[in-house]
Amino acid sequence: MVRIGIVGIGFMGYTHFEAAQKLRGAKITAIATRSTKKLAGDWTSIKGNFGPRAGTYDLSNINLHQDYRDLLNDPEVDLVDICLPTSLHEQVAVEAIKAGKSVLLEKPISIDLKAADRIVTAAEKAGTILMVAHVLPFMGEFQFAAECITSGKYGKMVAAHFRRVIAQPDWSKEMSNFRNLGGWGVDLHIHDNHFISHVCGVPDRVFAQGLMQDGLVNHIHSQYLYNKGPVVSCVSGGIAAKGLQFSHGFEIYLEKATLLYNFGTIAGEPTTDRPLTVITSQGKVHTPKLKGGAEWCAGFTAELQMAVNGLKKRETPSVLSGGLARDALKLCHSEAKSITTGKVVAVK
Repeated sequence: MVRIGIVGIGFMGYTHFEAAQKLRGAKITAIATRSTKKLAGDWTSIKGNFGPRAGTYDLSNINLHQDYRDLLNDPEVDLVDICLPTSLHEQVAVEAIKAGKSVLLEKPISIDLKAADRIVTAAEKAGTILMVAHVLPFMGEFQFAAECITSGKYGKMVAAHFRRVIAQPDWSKEMSNFRNLGGWGVDLHIHDNHFISHVCGVPDRVFAQGLMQDGLVNHIHSQYLYNKGPVVSCVSGGIAAKGLQFSHGFEIYLEKATLLYNFGTIAGEPTTDRPLTVITSQGKVHTPKLKGGAEWCAGFTAELQMAVNGLKKRETPSVLSGGLARDALKLCHSEAKSITTGKVVAVK
């Protein structure tokens, strides 16, 4: 049984807690939060841009810590699941690694590339399992797309366009200031860069245009350039009108099929403009059945299950690797440089 301790009970900590309820071979044994109210099981202040608002919980069978360092030293914790603000990722992840714990770190690994390097290096030196939780490859539609691309079921990917756009968040004080998150060009767009790097490989170069604010990317149109590979582009940012809380989707062109998907939260209502649709070269159209459950946190359950399985095998799943997370961050920084210089930038 893998015993999980969650550090940080905000929206993502709550999401991981809910997602963990259906894990096989693992359970939550500890949580750490500075909030005495949350330690008492009252999480009603927690809300996000998807899923239900949190409620109240019976935490009588869970070790409760107000200081995260006590959780790091808790003998009943095997895997430290860090769901803290990004600015605290390096400090807590490195301390967990030094305490001999395996780590699952919520995305992004960091805002700063040097900090990302230090986290990855610390885990390598300690021989500790480090995983970074980018959930997009575990969301049903994107999971299906990834399997089609990597398996070659419909031939090679020829081209693709991805979209991820939100309105300025207002559900969290931490989220309301995008400067604390590295701009939407990191906090939001890194989902796309991670997924694209996962299924296509890290691009050789990138050309981007966008809107900068206080030196950070607020909105971006990016073209990923491969020496030998598909034509890939993406639009992402946080400039949508207030009623468009969240939207994402894709158009993926394979040799023998086209994949379409478009979803958004509009005026508080989940709206699927185009459910995942496969259009084959023979003209047949169908909506595939997706893996996973219908629960709002099903993708996070699948992500956590892969982390648990990897820990049991003492192997880091490639899609959760710190190296891939660092490469996605590197791509974000290359795009910001391209916007400010107006030039194609090599991704090194």
